[in-house]
Amino acid sequence: MYGAQLIEALRRAADRGAAELRSWTAASPVPTHASRSTQSSQLEFFGVGGERMRAAGCETVVDAKDLSVVGITEILSHLPKIYGLFKRLVKEADRRKPDLAIVIDSPAFNWRVARQMKKRGIPVIYYVAPQFWAWRQGRVRLLRDYVDKALVIFPFEEKFYRDRGVDATFVGHPLAELPDPAVARNDYAAQFRLDPAKPWITLMPGSRVKEVRMNLPSILEAAAQLGAGYEFLLPVAPMLDRTFLHSLVRQQSISLVPESLLALWHSRAAIVASGTATVEAAMMRTPFVMVYRVSPLTYLLGKPRVKVPHFAMVNLIAGEKVVPELVQGDFTSANVVSHLQEILRDGPARDRMLEGLARVKAELRTAEGVVEPSTHPAERAAEMILGMLKGEALSR
Repeated sequence: MYGAQLIEALRRAADRGAAELRSWTAASPVPTHASRSTQSSQLEFFGVGGERMRAAGCETVVDAKDLSVVGITEILSHLPKIYGLFKRLVKEADRRKPDLAIVIDSPAFNWRVARQMKKRGIPVIYYVAPQFWAWRQGRVRLLRDYVDKALVIFPFEEKFYRDRGVDATFVGHPLAELPDPAVARNDYAAQFRLDPAKPWITLMPGSRVKEVRMNLPSILEAAAQLGAGYEFLLPVAPMLDRTFLHSLVRQQSISLVPESLLALWHSRAAIVASGTATVEAAMMRTPFVMVYRVSPLTYLLGKPRVKVPHFAMVNLIAGEKVVPELVQGDFTSANVVSHLQEILRDGPARDRMLEGLARVKAELRTAEGVVEPSTHPAERAAEMILGMLKGEALSR
């Protein structure tokens, strides 16, 4: 999603500056390929991505689904395949000789891509920088060594990276400027055969197969304990197969839906696996319980390395526990139900959470007034990227 937003913003920004860029090119002794790269109609994108990036015009040399692995021990069996995809991407970069490399999130894969691009003299921008502040802080040196510019999406990240020698700029979170969904609740209910009279609860067990296998069974147990008085919506993440989800849900009364934001918007509450989905829930102002489980060995190896006081991103941004966190042994169906019942009904607990989620949304839009909230983060990022690309062309 972030990549697709950025591609579209880059095209718009290039269109806006096309006349200026043409006059600049005519007056400057710049190689032709550099000037072509700054005009929207001739911007070309290739790399790693999924359906949304392909729709935005990116040629996906590697499908993001093939890199969709999470966990320390879980990734080991996938290493040969991932390494092969990495080599394919680098080989394609050698053939095409891009003017700029933009890496997005996925640090285990992307810092290696950044290193190879840097070796080839290709400037590297990191959009949605790694969460090295959460664990393995020593790895910040990788950004210092291989990244020319980091565009960060959390307000506290700019200072963290700048203090450690990385040229970082906070551009805002791509989800913070999402408009409220326009589909009416009754229309949505009719489309997916939901009872509009019942409260709805959205279930978000993760976007990767391994995450879903670890998280969904306990979520389904919680749904069964809550009973038939609720409608349960399970958005199908782009990297997941509906057949796989049906095999886990079986006969339980769960409605699979295609769009997480609409489901969250119309739900009374949600059960959300740790990750970007927690930010989505906050942006939709939906009270939720955060859950997460990994393999016992991954948890044993990873827990001592964690350097932050909270797991949920919304709690980190708020600097306090806005939403409950049920991780590993604490993640039981009984605990989920207990916390959900507090926020499903009107009262102080629900009000406090709604106020906290509103503060989080405001934090993600601005950093002490530096960022104008009316501009989408992808637009800010695009302007910086085109400026860097223009500067690179001038230096040639």
